[in-house]
Amino acid sequence: MIGMPLSEKELIRQIRRSARGGKSVVTGIGDDCAVLRVPPGHELLVTTDFTIENVHFRRDWHPPELVGRRCLTRGLSDIAAMGGEPLAAFLSLAVASDVPQKWVNRFLKGLLNLAEEFKVPLAGGDTAQSPGGIQADIVVVGSVPKGKAVLRSGAKAGDRIYVTGELGGSAAALARLAESKPVGAAYSRHLRPRPLARVAVGQWLRRRGVASAMIDLSDGLSTDLEHICEESRVGAEIEAEAIPRARVGLGKKRVALELALHGGDDYELLFTSAATVPSVVAGVRVTRIGRTTRSEPMRLIGKDGKARPLKPGGWEHFKA
Repeated sequence: MIGMPLSEKELIRQIRRSARGGKSVVTGIGDDCAVLRVPPGHELLVTTDFTIENVHFRRDWHPPELVGRRCLTRGLSDIAAMGGEPLAAFLSLAVASDVPQKWVNRFLKGLLNLAEEFKVPLAGGDTAQSPGGIQADIVVVGSVPKGKAVLRSGAKAGDRIYVTGELGGSAAALARLAESKPVGAAYSRHLRPRPLARVAVGQWLRRRGVASAMIDLSDGLSTDLEHICEESRVGAEIEAEAIPRARVGLGKKRVALELALHGGDDYELLFTSAATVPSVVAGVRVTRIGRTTRSEPMRLIGKDGKARPLKPGGWEHFKA
């Protein structure tokens, strides 16, 4: 395997040549710090997310462009969940010396192509040699009108619970990869989240004051719903049959309920609201799946109408 022939300085020059500027960036790549411009009357949103080889992706499963795209998606999805507008991104990339330069170039292409879709400039970051594998840390900075960020802590008992899009498709695709089965077009779209539409949905909900609490679905519905319940000090009842389960494969078969509940990596929005929300917002399907309750335990209502405890079963680092 041919490793990276470029020096750190040349890699940074290459990234700088490829990255676009933006109205929010006063000074970008090339100085000790970036200088950003925040709109008057707005507050700053800052999020950071790791993308680590053999934790979040595998080189033998995921094309480099897809890894780069999903790396930036993780940060953009967090900005969407606050109802914010992304302003700039920062990438810290550590790669082992035996990682092919071609892989790095394709990774950057995927990330920068998505950045271009959003008009979100890559304004800085860092590069380093890793002792093994690939680690990428994405930081996305955004803004939101002062006092208007949608938090996880605003849900009230009796609020309706909504989710965008469909769930479980990404987990179904990963399950096929784990079984060494091919992932064609019928599955691959589930590995390519569409953050642009979700950012639009988040902003629509924030502008209208509709969402009382919101979170992006990265770790799985059951786990991310628990975050809202804990921060808002409420419980939740979810209707199993109402959950919009992805249809995958040539037969467009619905994924198993367990994948929709616990699969993760969907990067959809989960939010609560006292209002009735339209079934389509900013071109994205929105589904009511349950309601919040006064008692804290989460419950799943089955097809038979019976309730059973819903335990968080999604992704959690350091979990035994």
